[in-house]
Amino acid sequence: MPEIIVLNKHSMLNGGISETTVDYTYEDIAKMIDHSLLNPQLTEQQLEEGCRLALEYNVASVCIMPFYLKRCAEILKGSTVKAGTTIGFPHGGHTTAVKISEAKQALEDGGEELDMVVNISKVLSGDWDYVQSEVRAIVKITHEQGQKVKVIFENCYLNNHQKINLCEICGRLNVDWVKTSTGYGTGGATLEDLKLMREHSPRHVQVKAAGGVRDFDKLLEVRALGVSRVGASRTANILSECQQRLGGRN
Repeated sequence: MPEIIVLNKHSMLNGGISETTVDYTYEDIAKMIDHSLLNPQLTEQQLEEGCRLALEYNVASVCIMPFYLKRCAEILKGSTVKAGTTIGFPHGGHTTAVKISEAKQALEDGGEELDMVVNISKVLSGDWDYVQSEVRAIVKITHEQGQKVKVIFENCYLNNHQKINLCEICGRLNVDWVKTSTGYGTGGATLEDLKLMREHSPRHVQVKAAGGVRDFDKLLEVRALGVSRVGASRTANILSECQQRLGGRN
Protein backbone atom coordinates (compact mmCIF):
# COMPACT_ATOMS: atom_id res chain seq x y z
CA MET A 1 0.00 0.00 0.00
CA PRO A 2 1.45 3.42 -0.90
CA GLU A 3 2.22 5.86 1.88
CA ILE A 4 -0.39 8.54 2.43
CA ILE A 5 0.67 11.96 3.66
CA VAL A 6 -1.83 13.89 5.76
CA LEU A 7 -1.82 16.95 7.97
CA ASN A 8 -3.54 16.72 11.34
CA LYS A 9 -3.62 18.34 14.72
CA HIS A 10 -1.08 15.88 16.10
CA SER A 11 1.50 17.21 13.61
CA MET A 12 2.13 20.54 15.36
CA LEU A 13 5.87 20.91 15.93
CA ASN A 14 7.82 24.06 16.90
CA GLY A 15 4.81 26.22 16.20
CA GLY A 16 4.35 24.88 12.68
CA ILE A 17 2.80 21.92 10.90
CA SER A 18 4.84 18.95 9.74
CA GLU A 19 3.89 16.11 7.44
CA THR A 20 3.03 12.79 9.07
CA THR A 21 2.93 9.41 7.36
CA VAL A 22 -0.06 7.27 8.29
CA ASP A 23 -0.69 3.63 7.59
CA TYR A 24 -4.38 3.57 6.71
CA THR A 25 -6.68 4.24 3.79
CA TYR A 26 -10.29 5.33 3.84
CA GLU A 27 -11.38 1.72 3.33
CA ASP A 28 -9.27 0.55 6.28
CA ILE A 29 -11.15 2.93 8.55
CA ALA A 30 -14.63 2.49 7.05
CA LYS A 31 -14.35 -1.29 7.35
CA MET A 32 -13.75 -0.92 11.08
CA ILE A 33 -17.20 0.57 11.69
CA ASP A 34 -20.39 -1.26 12.61
CA HIS A 35 -23.01 1.45 12.06
CA SER A 36 -25.28 1.22 15.09
CA LEU A 37 -29.05 1.56 14.64
CA LEU A 38 -30.16 0.25 18.03
CA ASN A 39 -31.73 3.30 19.67
CA PRO A 40 -35.35 2.27 20.36
CA GLN A 41 -36.55 5.77 19.44
CA LEU A 42 -35.45 5.44 15.80
CA THR A 43 -38.38 5.43 13.40
CA GLU A 44 -38.61 3.12 10.40
CA GLN A 45 -37.72 6.05 8.16
CA GLN A 46 -34.61 6.72 10.23
CA LEU A 47 -33.66 3.03 10.12
CA GLU A 48 -34.04 3.06 6.35
CA GLU A 49 -31.91 6.21 6.08
CA GLY A 50 -29.33 4.68 8.40
CA CYS A 51 -28.93 1.64 6.17
CA ARG A 52 -28.53 3.91 3.14
CA LEU A 53 -25.90 5.94 4.99
CA ALA A 54 -23.97 2.74 5.77
CA LEU A 55 -23.97 1.93 2.07
CA GLU A 56 -22.87 5.44 1.13
CA TYR A 57 -19.88 5.30 3.46
CA ASN A 58 -19.17 1.61 2.74
CA VAL A 59 -18.78 0.60 6.38
CA ALA A 60 -18.20 -2.93 7.69
CA SER A 61 -21.74 -3.62 8.85
CA VAL A 62 -25.04 -2.31 10.13
CA CYS A 63 -26.11 -3.48 13.58
CA ILE A 64 -29.85 -2.91 13.64
CA MET A 65 -32.85 -3.74 15.83
CA PRO A 66 -33.99 -7.32 15.11
CA PHE A 67 -37.42 -6.42 13.74
CA TYR A 68 -35.83 -4.43 10.89
CA LEU A 69 -33.03 -6.87 10.05
CA LYS A 70 -34.81 -8.49 7.10
CA ARG A 71 -35.35 -5.11 5.44
CA CYS A 72 -31.77 -4.10 6.28
CA ALA A 73 -30.44 -7.24 4.56
CA GLU A 74 -32.52 -6.42 1.48
CA ILE A 75 -31.07 -2.91 1.30
CA LEU A 76 -27.48 -4.13 1.74
CA LYS A 77 -27.75 -7.08 -0.65
CA GLY A 78 -25.00 -7.10 -3.26
CA SER A 79 -22.76 -4.74 -1.25
CA THR A 80 -19.80 -5.44 1.02
CA VAL A 81 -21.69 -4.04 4.03
CA LYS A 82 -22.86 -6.84 6.30
CA ALA A 83 -26.30 -7.01 7.92
CA GLY A 84 -26.18 -7.60 11.66
CA THR A 85 -28.35 -7.57 14.75
CA THR A 86 -28.35 -8.30 18.46
CA ILE A 87 -29.09 -11.40 20.54
CA GLY A 88 -30.16 -11.14 24.19
CA PHE A 89 -29.88 -7.36 23.99
CA PRO A 90 -29.26 -5.31 26.04
CA HIS A 91 -29.16 -7.09 29.40
CA GLY A 92 -28.29 -10.69 28.46
CA GLY A 93 -30.86 -12.16 30.83
CA HIS A 94 -32.88 -14.07 28.23
CA THR A 95 -32.96 -17.83 28.58
CA THR A 96 -30.62 -19.77 26.35
CA ALA A 97 -33.63 -21.12 24.47
CA VAL A 98 -34.79 -17.59 23.67
CA LYS A 99 -31.30 -16.57 22.53
CA ILE A 100 -31.14 -19.62 20.27
CA SER A 101 -34.53 -18.72 18.82
CA GLU A 102 -33.38 -15.13 18.25
CA ALA A 103 -30.23 -16.34 16.50
CA LYS A 104 -32.18 -18.69 14.22
CA GLN A 105 -34.62 -15.92 13.30
CA ALA A 106 -31.79 -13.48 12.66
CA LEU A 107 -30.00 -15.93 10.36
CA GLU A 108 -33.26 -16.61 8.51
CA ASP A 109 -33.74 -12.85 8.07
CA GLY A 110 -30.32 -12.47 6.47
CA GLY A 111 -28.14 -11.70 9.48
CA GLU A 112 -24.43 -12.12 8.79
CA GLU A 113 -23.03 -10.89 12.11
CA LEU A 114 -24.77 -11.46 15.45
CA ASP A 115 -23.87 -9.44 18.56
CA MET A 116 -24.79 -11.59 21.56
CA VAL A 117 -24.88 -10.35 25.17
CA VAL A 118 -23.64 -12.85 27.75
CA ASN A 119 -25.82 -13.64 30.75
CA ILE A 120 -24.31 -10.99 33.02
CA SER A 121 -25.92 -12.43 36.15
CA LYS A 122 -24.37 -15.83 35.46
CA VAL A 123 -20.96 -14.23 34.92
CA LEU A 124 -21.21 -12.34 38.21
CA SER A 125 -22.38 -15.54 39.93
CA GLY A 126 -19.38 -17.46 38.62
CA ASP A 127 -21.48 -20.03 36.76
CA TRP A 128 -18.91 -20.47 34.00
CA ASP A 129 -20.34 -23.76 32.77
CA TYR A 130 -23.64 -22.02 31.99
CA VAL A 131 -21.90 -19.10 30.31
CA GLN A 132 -19.74 -21.38 28.18
CA SER A 133 -22.66 -23.62 27.22
CA GLU A 134 -24.76 -20.65 26.11
CA VAL A 135 -22.01 -19.04 24.05
CA ARG A 136 -21.21 -22.42 22.47
CA ALA A 137 -24.85 -22.86 21.42
CA ILE A 138 -25.01 -19.50 19.63
CA VAL A 139 -21.60 -19.92 18.01
CA LYS A 140 -22.55 -23.40 16.73
CA ILE A 141 -25.80 -22.25 15.14
CA THR A 142 -24.23 -19.18 13.58
CA HIS A 143 -21.05 -20.80 12.30
CA GLU A 144 -23.01 -23.67 10.78
CA GLN A 145 -24.67 -21.02 8.59
CA GLY A 146 -21.31 -19.51 7.68
CA GLN A 147 -21.93 -16.32 9.66
CA LYS A 148 -20.13 -14.62 12.56
CA VAL A 149 -20.62 -13.93 16.26
CA LYS A 150 -19.56 -11.09 18.52
CA VAL A 151 -19.88 -11.73 22.26
CA ILE A 152 -20.69 -8.67 24.38
CA PHE A 153 -19.27 -8.68 27.92
CA GLU A 154 -20.70 -5.41 29.34
CA ASN A 155 -17.42 -4.68 31.08
CA CYS A 156 -18.75 -1.86 33.25
CA TYR A 157 -20.28 -4.50 35.55
CA LEU A 158 -17.30 -6.89 35.62
CA ASN A 159 -13.92 -7.18 37.31
CA ASN A 160 -10.74 -8.06 35.44
CA HIS A 161 -10.85 -11.72 36.47
CA GLN A 162 -14.33 -12.06 34.95
CA LYS A 163 -13.28 -10.27 31.76
CA ILE A 164 -10.25 -12.54 31.38
CA ASN A 165 -12.35 -15.66 31.95
CA LEU A 166 -14.73 -14.53 29.24
CA CYS A 167 -11.86 -13.91 26.83
CA GLU A 168 -10.55 -17.40 27.47
CA ILE A 169 -13.97 -19.01 27.00
CA CYS A 170 -14.53 -17.11 23.77
CA GLY A 171 -11.10 -18.15 22.55
CA ARG A 172 -11.80 -21.83 23.16
CA LEU A 173 -15.14 -21.56 21.37
CA ASN A 174 -13.71 -19.69 18.35
CA VAL A 175 -15.88 -16.62 18.76
CA ASP A 176 -15.20 -14.11 15.99
CA TRP A 177 -15.10 -10.99 18.18
CA VAL A 178 -15.17 -10.15 21.84
CA LYS A 179 -16.95 -6.85 22.44
CA THR A 180 -16.70 -4.45 25.37
CA SER A 181 -20.25 -3.30 25.86
CA THR A 182 -23.75 -2.74 24.58
CA GLY A 183 -23.58 1.04 24.76
CA TYR A 184 -26.55 0.93 27.13
CA GLY A 185 -24.77 0.04 30.38
CA THR A 186 -23.21 2.45 32.86
CA GLY A 187 -20.02 2.68 30.81
CA GLY A 188 -18.57 1.89 27.40
CA ALA A 189 -15.21 0.92 25.98
CA THR A 190 -12.13 1.96 27.94
CA LEU A 191 -8.52 1.78 26.76
CA GLU A 192 -7.66 -0.38 29.76
CA ASP A 193 -10.36 -2.92 28.91
CA LEU A 194 -9.38 -3.02 25.26
CA LYS A 195 -5.75 -3.70 26.15
CA LEU A 196 -6.86 -6.43 28.57
CA MET A 197 -9.16 -8.10 26.03
CA ARG A 198 -6.54 -8.02 23.28
CA GLU A 199 -3.89 -9.44 25.62
CA HIS A 200 -6.06 -12.32 26.84
CA SER A 201 -7.75 -13.24 23.54
CA PRO A 202 -6.03 -15.52 21.02
CA ARG A 203 -5.07 -13.92 17.72
CA HIS A 204 -7.97 -15.52 15.84
CA VAL A 205 -10.44 -13.66 18.09
CA GLN A 206 -10.86 -10.00 17.17
CA VAL A 207 -11.78 -7.17 19.55
CA LYS A 208 -14.65 -4.72 19.12
CA ALA A 209 -15.02 -1.44 21.03
CA ALA A 210 -18.54 -0.19 21.67
CA GLY A 211 -19.67 2.87 23.57
CA GLY A 212 -17.44 5.95 23.62
CA VAL A 213 -15.81 5.94 20.17
CA ARG A 214 -17.35 9.19 18.98
CA ASP A 215 -14.68 10.77 16.79
CA PHE A 216 -11.93 9.90 14.36
CA ASP A 217 -9.06 10.43 16.80
CA LYS A 218 -10.59 8.01 19.31
CA LEU A 219 -11.05 5.44 16.56
CA LEU A 220 -7.37 5.75 15.64
CA GLU A 221 -6.45 5.40 19.30
CA VAL A 222 -8.33 2.12 19.74
CA ARG A 223 -7.09 0.88 16.36
CA ALA A 224 -3.53 1.24 17.64
CA LEU A 225 -4.42 -1.17 20.46
CA GLY A 226 -5.44 -3.90 18.01
CA VAL A 227 -9.17 -3.19 17.83
CA SER A 228 -10.61 -4.23 14.45
CA ARG A 229 -14.21 -3.04 14.85
CA VAL A 230 -16.02 -0.23 16.62
CA GLY A 231 -19.71 0.32 17.13
CA ALA A 232 -20.62 3.85 16.13
CA SER A 233 -23.71 5.96 15.66
CA ARG A 234 -21.68 9.03 14.58
CA THR A 235 -20.43 7.24 11.50
CA ALA A 236 -20.87 10.17 9.11
CA ASN A 237 -18.86 12.51 11.34
CA ILE A 238 -16.03 10.00 11.84
CA LEU A 239 -15.69 9.10 8.18
CA SER A 240 -16.10 12.66 6.94
CA GLU A 241 -13.16 13.59 9.15
CA CYS A 242 -11.20 10.66 7.74
CA GLN A 243 -11.93 11.83 4.18
CA GLN A 244 -10.92 15.37 5.05
CA ARG A 245 -7.57 14.29 6.44
CA LEU A 246 -6.85 12.01 3.53
CA GLY A 247 -7.95 14.60 1.00
CA GLY A 248 -10.70 12.37 -0.39
CA ARG A 249 -11.54 8.69 -0.47
CA ASN A 250 -8.93 6.09 -1.33
